[in-house]
Amino acid sequence: MNFTRWSARLPGTQRRAAARTDHPVTSDLRSDGAGSVPAARAEQLADGAPPVPAVDELPVREVLDRVPALVALVHGPDHRLAYVNDAYVTAFGPRPTGDPARAALPELDELGLFPLLDQVLRSGKPRTVKSRKAPDSRSYTFTCTPVTEGDGGVLIFATDVTDHAEAAERLRASERRQRETAVTLQRSLLPQELEQPDDLRIAATYHPGGTEAAVGGDWYDVITLGGGRTALVIGDVMGRGVRAAAVMGQLRTAVRAYARLDLPPHEILQLLDGLAMEIDANQIATCVYAIHDPNEGRLVYASAGHLPILVRDESGIVQRADEPTGPPLGTGGWMHTSGSIALGPGSTAVLYTDGLVERRNEDLDEGIASLERALSGATGTPQVVCDRLVRAAGVTAEHDDDVAVLVLQHPAHTGPDSELFRNAALELLGGVEAAPRARAFASGVLTSWRFPVELHDLGVLAVSELVANSLQHGTPPMRLRLRRTDRRLIVEVTDGDDHLPRRRRAEPGDESGRGIAIVATIASAWGSRRTPGGGKAVWCEFGLPGAAK
Repeated sequence: MNFTRWSARLPGTQRRAAARTDHPVTSDLRSDGAGSVPAARAEQLADGAPPVPAVDELPVREVLDRVPALVALVHGPDHRLAYVNDAYVTAFGPRPTGDPARAALPELDELGLFPLLDQVLRSGKPRTVKSRKAPDSRSYTFTCTPVTEGDGGVLIFATDVTDHAEAAERLRASERRQRETAVTLQRSLLPQELEQPDDLRIAATYHPGGTEAAVGGDWYDVITLGGGRTALVIGDVMGRGVRAAAVMGQLRTAVRAYARLDLPPHEILQLLDGLAMEIDANQIATCVYAIHDPNEGRLVYASAGHLPILVRDESGIVQRADEPTGPPLGTGGWMHTSGSIALGPGSTAVLYTDGLVERRNEDLDEGIASLERALSGATGTPQVVCDRLVRAAGVTAEHDDDVAVLVLQHPAHTGPDSELFRNAALELLGGVEAAPRARAFASGVLTSWRFPVELHDLGVLAVSELVANSLQHGTPPMRLRLRRTDRRLIVEVTDGDDHLPRRRRAEPGDESGRGIAIVATIASAWGSRRTPGGGKAVWCEFGLPGAAK
């Protein structure tokens, strides 16, 4: 094999040859020996130094044998081995020349390089594959360059990149550990078990992003407020990693604390907005906070830059709750407002984060419209609906963003279940005579609901105390509502005064101040809130014997 002829295909050789053609070397030196000495020509240097040979005169095999990279030369359609250099022999042992490469170079077969050699030979264009781990446990980057003389061949040039590959693997391992830490933190801050209200069926799912350290700050929560009402929240902290998850945890904890104040949704968002600015002025988050009241059959909600709630009614028609929407939490200076959307029996509502509907090169409204179409045909339990929506959106383990979905259903109670969910109400008209009417009404209702005697008596006592408190401290209009579910009895009295009662210790000589203390003692829970149209509602509840909490 004429290696001088093959050397014309080595990287850089053609450029140097062209340079010598364009700039011929002159041998006209000054008498003092100074002058230009071309590096690629043999010239007699000062002090009797031996001549430096030109590149064209260097033995190519000697050069290739001393190259630290692995070099192999194959020719013909079956890639017969023509040459391997010393570095290649050191790495993989001696290789017989003249044999087909599949037999002579089995390591290349293990690396899957033969299809690449075929491609280089056919196309006449060089190809490179990066960082392949060879049988000697070292990593190489292979560059295959076509050689056109004779029946054609391929020059294989392999550079040892083991150090780079190991450094890259250490970096990937570090990123994986960071991602695992963020995922663990994220999951630990999410509800480990969702609260299940009496009047709603709820399921949720969370899928972390599939890219390295792509875990964000998506969260959701379900909070029972008492009196049959339920708060639902979903949010998304902008950013990635542990920091976003930590901010999410602080916001979720704050939501649960603020929810106990039983404020309207927009006031909850106002409080969260101020807290988000205190946590990190550079961190923003979107959020939807909604309250479901079974007596109203609606979701009252407020949105801070979040995506709209979707509601599917019993007939399959999907409605989008677009307005009102304010800016994200952490921006400050905005007064949020509350809106509402119907959620009657048989309806399903979906709260979600942008990872479910946002795609590159696709308008966000298109993603929401696709979700609406998927929801219109989604039936079954909330968990089944959750899973169907995630599948319809194409969310996989390699999805590039976090996804959180919260599905709630307001079931339509029919058959025997309808007897377990009952309502009764009485308008409290007149003066002090309204109290005995309320007691008689409550006694009759609780008897018809077939409550045990002890629960019947406790319920009548609670009605008496709450009505008396409203008559003494409230203003018309006044109303008594009794409600039973499969788990509890709820007593609620509303009036037109917005002053909330509080539990206090009555002195021995006081003629009043004991009503709320009595209710708090005999009931499982009690509370009060301001109503949207002005006024207040005071409620208490009793667990039914043998019912799951």
